[in-house]
Amino acid sequence: CARGQVFICAFLEKACTQSTHSLSFAVDFVDCGRGSGLRFESGDPADFRIEADGTVVAARTLQLSDRKGRSLEIKAKDVKSQEQWLVHVNFTQPKQVPEILFPRHSVVVKGDGSVNRVKRDWVIPPVNVLENSRKQFPEELVKIQSDKDKSNSLRYSVTGPGADQNPTGLFIIDAISGILSVTKPLDREHIPNFHLRAHAVDVNGNQMENPIDIIINVIDMNDNRPEFTHQIWNGTVDEGAKPGTFVMTVTSQDKDDPNTANGMLRYKILSQTPESPSSNMFTINNKTGKIITVAAGLDREKVPQYTLIIQATDMEGNPMYGLSNTATAVIRLLDVNDNTPEFTRETFHGEVPENRVNVIVTNLTVTDKDEPGTPAWNAVYRIISGDPTGRFSIPTDPVTNEGLVTVVKPIDYEMNRSFMLTVVADNEVPLASGIHRTRQSTSTVSIRVIDVNESPNFDPNPKQVKLEEGLPQWSMLTTFTAHDPDRYMQQTIRYSKLFDPANWLEIDPNNGRISTIAVLDRESPYVKNNLYNATFMAADNGVPPASGTGTLQINLLDINDNAPRVFPQEAEVCERPEPNAINITAVDGDLNPNAGPYAFELPNRPSDIRRNWTLTRISGDHAQLSLKISYLESGIYELPISITDSGNLPMSNTTYLRIKVCQCDHHGDCVDMERIMAAGLGTGAIIAILICIIILLVLVLMFVMWMKRRDKERQAKQLLIDPEDDVRDNILKYDEEGGGEEDQDYDLSQLQQPDTLEPDLIKPVGIRRLDERPMHSEPNYPIRSAAPHPGDIGEFIHEGLKAADTDPTAPPYDSLLVFDYEGSGSTAGSLSSLHSSSSGGDQDYDYLNDWGPRFRKLADMYGGNDD
Repeated sequence: CARGQVFICAFLEKACTQSTHSLSFAVDFVDCGRGSGLRFESGDPADFRIEADGTVVAARTLQLSDRKGRSLEIKAKDVKSQEQWLVHVNFTQPKQVPEILFPRHSVVVKGDGSVNRVKRDWVIPPVNVLENSRKQFPEELVKIQSDKDKSNSLRYSVTGPGADQNPTGLFIIDAISGILSVTKPLDREHIPNFHLRAHAVDVNGNQMENPIDIIINVIDMNDNRPEFTHQIWNGTVDEGAKPGTFVMTVTSQDKDDPNTANGMLRYKILSQTPESPSSNMFTINNKTGKIITVAAGLDREKVPQYTLIIQATDMEGNPMYGLSNTATAVIRLLDVNDNTPEFTRETFHGEVPENRVNVIVTNLTVTDKDEPGTPAWNAVYRIISGDPTGRFSIPTDPVTNEGLVTVVKPIDYEMNRSFMLTVVADNEVPLASGIHRTRQSTSTVSIRVIDVNESPNFDPNPKQVKLEEGLPQWSMLTTFTAHDPDRYMQQTIRYSKLFDPANWLEIDPNNGRISTIAVLDRESPYVKNNLYNATFMAADNGVPPASGTGTLQINLLDINDNAPRVFPQEAEVCERPEPNAINITAVDGDLNPNAGPYAFELPNRPSDIRRNWTLTRISGDHAQLSLKISYLESGIYELPISITDSGNLPMSNTTYLRIKVCQCDHHGDCVDMERIMAAGLGTGAIIAILICIIILLVLVLMFVMWMKRRDKERQAKQLLIDPEDDVRDNILKYDEEGGGEEDQDYDLSQLQQPDTLEPDLIKPVGIRRLDERPMHSEPNYPIRSAAPHPGDIGEFIHEGLKAADTDPTAPPYDSLLVFDYEGSGSTAGSLSSLHSSSSGGDQDYDYLNDWGPRFRKLADMYGGNDD
């Protein structure tokens, strides 16, 4: 089909078993996908006709004996290209269905006369069925027969996978004839074999034969193409690899039977891209799929990658009958160091100022054909000559692969004005065997040193001088000068004082002579370990100016210029020494031999000093002071003590020792120190105490003033409160006669008859109480007659209540509701008769109970008996 040909394959579907019988069959043709583009013609249209889909059908009943030796010619024609193909169909006698007989049994007569049936061993050969069969189904496979079917009517059946078990229905058996058939094509890749059991029973279901096993093997057809495990295979090999170097192994699988040619694969390289330097740089083992190199000349710099099309074909690689499939193998060449780094120039130039370090002088550039970023491409630079003292280094820029010529040690222009370096460039890994360094791997670097103005240097630094202390003012000590390292520059140096903590020295700005401007004192706090340090600066007039510093160390020798003194200057002693002595020490600022040993002495006057005290020398620096008398009154005493040192010219000094004499307990500790300290308070202590008292009084006075001011502010704040907000104005007095504020707003004229009111006393229309009924037309309340009859009162009240209930202007809260007028001009008269027992004693007031709950109280008061 790939070459444009049409292969027409005929499959016999059905034929008779005997030549005397009529023959009817059909043949299918596969047109390799051309479909409706083909037209088929039968070479014998009287016996066979071809349908439009290519199916060949017998046109009449045929006898195989009539077709013996004759083939049917079928022509296929392409409608478009008019290309034609011919195929011949041969007819053969169909094979007879094989028979499988149940094993016969022999009869064995035992010694007791009984008969025993013995089953003979019978190995039944398996039944082979071709998979994907295109025959007419069901297809008869084998006939199962028992020798007992001659005397009995038997029924045959099969069981097992493919029959009555999944997949059910693949195999069926004719119960009468025992012919076993397959109902549809089998797939060996799905189920390679079936294990069935055949049974023979009579019409009543009784087992007549022992079941026999039938093995059905599915014969493989080449119906599966090889499948590669991966569609794209990736492999690597070093460039320049020798022939026979392993690259990779490709594998594929075929679902067909690997023990037959259908599953035996062979590999082949169909193409190589690019075909440089040869079209056959690689080969593949046709059985294992192992790819190796077969030619030299693999150069990554020219061809970094190869692409191979690999084909796998079954049928042991038969191109005519085998099925094929392809995959892609991508082989990438690994870089090896087969190219040396080459300088882009033969000579590089740079310059650097003197005395500068970590300065890049120039960049060295190289080219390398190897893969960037790999050890075979990364350059390493070495200085092989021109730098004997190691003042330069050449690190590599990891990004650009350039060599950075860097100064790592200061360069003195006066010593070296230029350098000529020879540099070699290598790679991080050695060159491959057979590769040699080229001339371009070596270059020259010319470096010029630039002269700069250097700082003057004091020599020596620091400078030490030794002299005695007490040197008088304006004495010349020494000359402290600096030299200028710039020998090729004509410059003048000026000196100045930079650090002189005691301000003892001065320096001549022109010649560097140092003299004193004060007396040098070894005991000064600025002198540490007999050394006094002063710093001076020397500056030149270069462009730009440069300066340097130097330190002068003066070692001062001691002289006897300090008198000794007593230590400590205060002590305590008990009134009654038992014993009680004071140890004192002589302190001198000078050093030996101008210090101890010391001589201690008490003065002769006043006379009570020697009478009360005694001074005993313990050592060259210590003495002991104690009381000579048995009792000394408590108090503070100042005792003069004269101390003389041992200098060449001895110095003497009288120091006052402050002694506190106090009462002591049995442990020898003072117990009345507070009284003694109070008695011995000086003027300063008293002044301090008075100041504290004054400050305390001032604070108390300020606090009192602040409290008074706060009270005034609170009172002033209360005056600012709104009188309406003052709760004292909201007190209501309820002990006064008369109503409250709102009760006093009632218009008492309403209690009078309207006809007697004067026009001037009527309330204006716009003035009314909040709880006053609205100004609407007055309802028609009933007018009580002048005759005071009890029945009239009840009727009058009911009519008034009814009128009030229907009055829309009546307020729904407690308000004045006028039922009648009382007083002058009232037609109702006086109600004083209600309190009169003489006017109503014989009258019946029980009718008041009928007026509602409001009048039941009156009924209780006036109704009933006298009780």
